[in-house]
Amino acid sequence: QVQLVESGGGLVQPGGSLRLSCAASGDIFRVGAMGWYRQSPGKQREVVAGITTGGTTNYADSVKGRFTISRDSAKNTAYLQMNSLKPDDTAVYYCSAAVTYFRGSSYASDILWGQGTQVTVSS
Repeated sequence: QVQLVESGGGLVQPGGSLRLSCAASGDIFRVGAMGWYRQSPGKQREVVAGITTGGTTNYADSVKGRFTISRDSAKNTAYLQMNSLKPDDTAVYYCSAAVTYFRGSSYASDILWGQGTQVTVSS
């Protein structure tokens, strides 16, 4: 079974930091672009940051200068370093990745989503 598993969420005070991880596991051939999204109660899911296989990154305006996305391709893992956290950053954070995996004697590709990890910024 191919899946994404996030970790690293939690409760942090305003101004604090957290580091999220997203690991792809299973019979994986290749992991393409990876990204982080978030969803707050009553709001639509929004993109936070993305990273290509070549390391090109992009960020939502609301997190530029505070969040950093990175990846370790050897480990099929993406990270989101979040600094200077604000109460508005409180949300469930989801990882997504374009994954090509072995299926029988062939390959299949799909966009996978993790289960989400809660980030709460509060004093």
